[in-house]
Amino acid sequence: MRITMIGSGYVGLVSGACFSDFGHEVTCVDKDEGKIAALQAGRMPIYEPGLEALVAKNVAAGRLSFTTDLSASVAGADAIFIAVGTPSRRGDGHADLSYVFGATEEIAAAVTGPTVVVTKSTVPVGTGDKVEAILREKRPDVAVQVVSNPEFLREGAAIGDFKRPDRIVIGTDDEGARKVMQGVYRPLYLNESPILFTGRRTSELIKYAANAFLATKITFINEIADLCEAVGANVQDVSRGIGLDNRIGKKFLHAGPGYGGSCFPKDTLALLKTAEDFESPVHIVEAVVKVNDSRKRAMGRKVLAALGERGHGEAKGKTVALLGLTFKPNTDDMRDAPAIAIAQALGDAGVTVRAYDPEGMDAAKRMMPDLAYCSDAYEAAQGADAVVIVTEWDAFRALDLARLKQTMAAPVLVDLRNIYRRDDVEALGFTYSAVGR
Repeated sequence: MRITMIGSGYVGLVSGACFSDFGHEVTCVDKDEGKIAALQAGRMPIYEPGLEALVAKNVAAGRLSFTTDLSASVAGADAIFIAVGTPSRRGDGHADLSYVFGATEEIAAAVTGPTVVVTKSTVPVGTGDKVEAILREKRPDVAVQVVSNPEFLREGAAIGDFKRPDRIVIGTDDEGARKVMQGVYRPLYLNESPILFTGRRTSELIKYAANAFLATKITFINEIADLCEAVGANVQDVSRGIGLDNRIGKKFLHAGPGYGGSCFPKDTLALLKTAEDFESPVHIVEAVVKVNDSRKRAMGRKVLAALGERGHGEAKGKTVALLGLTFKPNTDDMRDAPAIAIAQALGDAGVTVRAYDPEGMDAAKRMMPDLAYCSDAYEAAQGADAVVIVTEWDAFRALDLARLKQTMAAPVLVDLRNIYRRDDVEALGFTYSAVGR
């Protein structure tokens, strides 16, 4: 099948590359000439394990191409996916749909025959109706069906998630569109991946509801972690104890500094705004957003406490090494990363921050230009009064702690991801601080 993917960011690029690997002919479109030039040269705009090799393979096979020419790409396509950004709108927190509607206008001007337009972007309930209205108004002469097909990709594991999905959600009531989407996902259907067909509005809400629930699990265990610290319990054992209940499950029950990234922050906020618009408040999600926002600054205060700060300026002039800046490992995504709020809290207290991340340094420098950036964890730790593990990259799971201690001004380790054992760290002479234990 001929597939056009409008938007060559995280979702569009990964989806386009995977569709081409299924044997479809895929064209990825983007207005950013620099991004398209880089992709044509084999350079990825994002870090995602395995993506560069997957793109190169399918470009060489002639199944995957990149262009800025939307009109030529749309003409004759069997399915046109809209995979542009929907960031939170400044001022009110609603999802900014200007890119979605802009792409729809261009599709309407370029489409030449019957086709299916698929919203892959995360969009509020009712967006598909508006996309359809634009297409009907602009091109009443062409039969175009609008389908919702939300993505459920985890950054750092996106290719595996796409090829071995928990489920594929397709929102349409049109039989012709349903057959087209079955053809698009035929390789996964043959592998017996569950395909859930729903109404379009239901499909749109499934995406937001899923992300809000996962964000709730993260926030729940983080609050339990605080309670564990207060009563002398161990949050890792609590997580295991409740996660063994099949009704709950162990995923997303890892205590830490809070959720971030491209999905949970904006999607929970967008769900709140949708609920407000329909006068059907979701108070649990509202609490989740508030707790998560406050937790990130609280982790900064936790680091200050480990430095001996008691509100009298004891931390001023000290140095902290932050290890891991991205919101999670195996990505270069810095959006709403807890490291941002932690670094800000430390800077406000007069602490010098030295930082290292395996993949997120370029993005971090644009957002936090005042930090001192280092080439590895050991350089960051030189002269530091504390080392703080913010992101659980594999590179930080087996640090030579004795080597770290030799170069530090004071042996303090703040483990915000609970990846080390207290006894092992304290045996080396460190003061150890973790989350919920």
